[in-house]
Amino acid sequence: MDKELKSEHIFNSAIETGIRSLCILAEDMEMQCDLQQLLAFDHLVVHTGDIENAPPSLHPNILQRNGELLVRRPLVERGLLLMESKGLLQRSIRSEGFYYSATDLALAFLDSLTNEYLITLRERAKWAVQKYKSYGKGFFAEVFNNAFDRWSEEFQVTEISIKQAS
Repeated sequence: MDKELKSEHIFNSAIETGIRSLCILAEDMEMQCDLQQLLAFDHLVVHTGDIENAPPSLHPNILQRNGELLVRRPLVERGLLLMESKGLLQRSIRSEGFYYSATDLALAFLDSLTNEYLITLRERAKWAVQKYKSYGKGFFAEVFNNAFDRWSEEFQVTEISIKQAS
């Protein structure tokens, strides 16, 4: 019996967000990120096309997508827990909170995945980490503020369109 897979079962599931976080953290095995930093990296890796002179976005640039940062947190958290339960990520406790890093198994696991999406995802993760890992704690605020600015513009465009249609 074949079950049809729907996009909501594939995209933004715990497995996809977990693998995205794993790709980000495995790009620099010394790097440790908190949840806020991983949320920013996750958003950036999917929407690299939002940045000037960056690779094209991994996912389509659909209208009214900027609010996704508000709902992405629990998805990324579930993905991190899944990757941690498989020994691919480890969580450490600092005075500032929880930080995540890739384990040695992460690279072996990622190297075993060879489909085109994963290859492209790893390229985007490499680009994002090289460009933004030095931003530290301010990274999430910058990504969130840029997304919020685009989100505000979307509401204004929608409002204008509704008024013109009336």
